[in-house]
Amino acid sequence: MGRTYLVEEGIGQYLTELSMKVKPYVTGLLIGQCSPQRDYVIRAVRTPPKEQQQEESVGPPKLASLDEEWITTHASQVSRMLPGGLLVLGVFMIATPELAKDGQNALRKHRVVCRTYDVQDPKSSAKPADWKYQSALTASWVALGCTVNVNIHIPLLATSPNHDLEKNTKNGLNRWSKQIEDSVFLINGQIKDEDTELLEGQKKLRGNTQPSSQFSDVKVLTQLCQGSSPRSTATVQVCSGSINLRGAVKCRAYIHSNKPKVKEAIQALKRDIINTLSDRCEILFEDLILNEGPQKKYFGREYHVLPQRLFVPVAGSNVMLSDYKFGDEAPGEIQERFVEMLDQPVQAEDMHIAEDISTVDICPVTDSPTDTQQAQLTKATLLLKLQQNMGLVVAAAVAVLASIFSFNYFSD
Repeated sequence: MGRTYLVEEGIGQYLTELSMKVKPYVTGLLIGQCSPQRDYVIRAVRTPPKEQQQEESVGPPKLASLDEEWITTHASQVSRMLPGGLLVLGVFMIATPELAKDGQNALRKHRVVCRTYDVQDPKSSAKPADWKYQSALTASWVALGCTVNVNIHIPLLATSPNHDLEKNTKNGLNRWSKQIEDSVFLINGQIKDEDTELLEGQKKLRGNTQPSSQFSDVKVLTQLCQGSSPRSTATVQVCSGSINLRGAVKCRAYIHSNKPKVKEAIQALKRDIINTLSDRCEILFEDLILNEGPQKKYFGREYHVLPQRLFVPVAGSNVMLSDYKFGDEAPGEIQERFVEMLDQPVQAEDMHIAEDISTVDICPVTDSPTDTQQAQLTKATLLLKLQQNMGLVVAAAVAVLASIFSFNYFSD
């Protein structure tokens, strides 16, 4: 028996409409959620056409001309618009019978066949999958939401030959993400065992056959001390600048309603917390490179505003999709992006900005140090290391003396 996929009923109609327009094939993404028992497919999104695609289509069509890089780019952009718990599950292809044979796909008219492939094994064969349609698939899914206050200080080392702001920011976010992974999550004010069911203790009303949406408010408690060891060491480094991320970010995650575990819900929300801040920084740096060039140096203090997150409801579903908006972006630009990326028209009044602005503060960064400055920095670094080593030596000496004293005391 193959993997089971529960599919939103409207996807069948969407794929049928695409098959009517196929010339000669169309590709797209399958969006949904994985669970230990089965997978859920809640949306199918066709790959947006490239502008030069029609001009280049000369001669008989072949699947060899499939633009894998364009499909991958689309998947990356769509991933940014998905809240926690949702991901790109895979790709779909609708092709004419002639091309279907070339691609070794069992696509037939008025028939949908689903196969799974092991992408890590190029020699693996297609395995059958059970593709089941279900109406109102996500209407009763559980939503989780939280607000996370962010105050991240990322130092820029003076000894570094180049101040790569994007690289340093990613490194700082990686350290912060570990802190999020170790945080304590209160669900509706309670700490729940990860192996228990998320909806345990919630009773259904008698006679209520209509699916109802459920929302859980989550508080994130960040631990002050990281790591399991009570002892820690401090490192002193010479820095010539810093990056500071400040603000409060709204995060959401969705989980299926088929006896979900607490650990599934928490993990989905953790992914959204980490991804939303990382995605905003990537979008900001992409915008700076586009407008100011990749070689810009930061000599003075600069403030930048991270894009704000907005949420858009999906008709007939408890799930909301998201996007990011700069302050100078018009609603029309957001609407165009939803149509291009998710093939979904959005009304301006349905776009809800969920939070206040968050900022990136880039403190002054000196240019590459001269030989004299480099020598001074090296000397200062050596002095700091010497002080640290002296502190360790003194601490070790005190520990040894304490041990000797303790030994003599008990010997007497």
